[in-house]
Amino acid sequence: MTKRLQSKYKIDRRLGQNIWGRPKSPVNRREYGPGQHGQRRKGKPTDFGTQLKAKQKLKGYYGNISEKQFRKYYAEAIRLKGDSSQNLVGLLERRLDMVVYRCKFVATIFAARQFVNHGHIRINGKRVNIASYLVKVGDKIEVKEASRELAFVIEAGQLGERDVPDYFEHDAAKKSATMTRVPGLTEVPYPVQMEPNLVIEFYSR
Repeated sequence: MTKRLQSKYKIDRRLGQNIWGRPKSPVNRREYGPGQHGQRRKGKPTDFGTQLKAKQKLKGYYGNISEKQFRKYYAEAIRLKGDSSQNLVGLLERRLDMVVYRCKFVATIFAARQFVNHGHIRINGKRVNIASYLVKVGDKIEVKEASRELAFVIEAGQLGERDVPDYFEHDAAKKSATMTRVPGLTEVPYPVQMEPNLVIEFYSR
């Protein structure tokens, strides 16, 4: 088991939820945190604790983004017009690694980040290897031709545990997709309830 896999499963167990909806999540077997004191870590949560957990859950879901980077998304979300929590979700959903994950080019968000970093993705015909690149509405995202027959890419496309959201025009055969709109919170297929409003409250204290 790799260090990244251990870290991914530890996020699930620490939060007590299967945040990616994966069938192999350890939370499916035991819903308490890791370590010898995992079963005793339940108490009445404070407002701060509730907000912190909401932040950890959202940050973890998007591949355990660094705190510095996540705070930048918050700053941009409150700068934009409209509901800040909706803006935050929209920014996170536009990340290239999340788009690659949503379009089922790979099986996990962590694999998506590595896939992008290794140069397997083209946007509007140009190679982009920055996982945090923000995809714009109308951009065409595709797996480069030489990478389309990789075994893990084919397997990911056949996964039945999730579907490609309808804010993408998706061509499974050509391993390509176009973002048609920035989704709102209710459109994003989170396996568990996310509370970006609490994240905004956490940072605006």
